[in-house]
Amino acid sequence: MSIEKDLQKDGIRVIKSIDTLSTTLIAKFVAEKLISFFPFYGFRYHDLFVKISRLNMYVADMPEGMSEANYFYKNSSIYFKDGLSIDEMKELTIHEFIHHFQEIKDKNGTLYRLGLCDFTNMKVHGMALNEAAVQLISSKILNKPEDSVKYYGIEFSTTTPSYYPLLCNLMQQMAYLIGESTLYHSTLYSNDNFKNAFIRSTSYATFSQIEKNFDKILENEEKIIRITSHLQQDELNEKKIAKASTKIEHYKNIIQQTFIETQNKIFTSYFNKSLGNLYSVQDIEDYRKKLYSYKDLLGTTENYTYFNDYYIYLMTKLDEIYEQITGETALVPYKRSLWQILLSKIAKLLRGGTQTQDIYNL
Repeated sequence: MSIEKDLQKDGIRVIKSIDTLSTTLIAKFVAEKLISFFPFYGFRYHDLFVKISRLNMYVADMPEGMSEANYFYKNSSIYFKDGLSIDEMKELTIHEFIHHFQEIKDKNGTLYRLGLCDFTNMKVHGMALNEAAVQLISSKILNKPEDSVKYYGIEFSTTTPSYYPLLCNLMQQMAYLIGESTLYHSTLYSNDNFKNAFIRSTSYATFSQIEKNFDKILENEEKIIRITSHLQQDELNEKKIAKASTKIEHYKNIIQQTFIETQNKIFTSYFNKSLGNLYSVQDIEDYRKKLYSYKDLLGTTENYTYFNDYYIYLMTKLDEIYEQITGETALVPYKRSLWQILLSKIAKLLRGGTQTQDIYNL
């Protein structure tokens, strides 16, 4: 399929090429930002500048709901939505250039790896994971501030409120547990280090389910965008509008449920497995701090109590481990706050045999 047909398939119509001066300004901006954010990656300004400035850049008409910039690997080109300022193009190019940087092709020019996304199997794996990782990194490079938002009934903080906010929030949760540097390296250099580290910290089944859930969220968001665009462009009667609205609500519910399911899966899988790696009082304290700080990353819905319940329950597990350690080998006193002691006592009152244990798969 030709580039023109590919573009037409996505509803993109080229208006004009971006002039040399603008391309130069964009390349300078992106190269400087990457060098500043990744000082230990061995990037050289001149090499980055040349690599970016050699990309073809175009202004184009794009469908409503589509990203304001899109990278096409077949002709190493970036297409910007008509009407953007040069400053907006500069920032958007960071995301699109990362896609260019991370692509791995075979000798025939066929793309088989793009960051966390693998094209080698019958079905593409990790597309949504990779988009979230690239956007999260882009927002970090641009030093975007945290913003409190609410989408699909989910409240959370994000540095990228306009692009993949839900997926970026979930990716930030994963990066918090495994390490941002590991995520950055795997995303840029298209390797499995982050994936393998996450699997070691949870399980292969957990990673596979999370990967599928990321795709599920992205697919349902795209369905909502298509329906919304259809409603805006066509004159529909009340019956069709009502039908479309019902579909949108259905997809919104799927997104909310999948987000919460994925979030809960991420932290329970990690902290459940980590319980088996606590051998000292310091290990317990580090574990508790990491678990407690996780609350700042959460997306919450009305009446969401899962994390709080899980936290209280784990405090009782830590009590048990602490008692085992201090009764045998512990040398450092485990200083618990009044709040921790209270939580433990409450949890012990609430714990009903194995029922609570089954909830968290401990």
